[in-house]
Amino acid sequence: MIEVVRAADLGEKYRRAIAEVFVDGFGPDFSFFSKDPVQLTEALEHALVLDLFYVALAEGRPAGIVACTNGRQPSLRHDGRQFRRHLGLYKGTVADIVFSRRFGPTLPYAKDRRASLEFVATSAMHRGRGVGTALLSHLLALPQYDEYVLEEISDINAPALHLYEKLGFREYKRKKVRHTRWSGINYYISMRLVQS
Repeated sequence: MIEVVRAADLGEKYRRAIAEVFVDGFGPDFSFFSKDPVQLTEALEHALVLDLFYVALAEGRPAGIVACTNGRQPSLRHDGRQFRRHLGLYKGTVADIVFSRRFGPTLPYAKDRRASLEFVATSAMHRGRGVGTALLSHLLALPQYDEYVLEEISDINAPALHLYEKLGFREYKRKKVRHTRWSGINYYISMRLVQS
């Protein structure tokens, strides 16, 4: 059975396990900084804003995560000193700059009753077992939102795109990327779901 809870309700003792799911899902995106998942987890765990993350628990352990924000609050709040401590001076400084630019500002599409769903990830050992569906279904039932947005899903992430479409999300924007040669990604796709 999968139980969905707010990360803040689980508390700090779960931060590391939540960060491990984060790195399991997004480690390849941050591989410039480190290919070692333990090092990435140590570098990134402080940055997760637990008040905005939801966690799918399978047998009491985090199996999936997603951040849900109104677009005005960042779901990651990093400390450059922590990046430099865990990633070294050069890569830690670069990570500080990248995270400040990429994850710091509020989203341009923020508005009342619209939720931004960010960092949807399932641990490798729980993929294909309904964790993502349980997480997203829980969030789609929240009464304070009518509209949900998923920004910049890579076009090569077919399982995620299929899940989002199955839940009713539709593509509304496609952005060509410049790093196709080394990443294999051609486009970032943004999707939206409006509930009546």
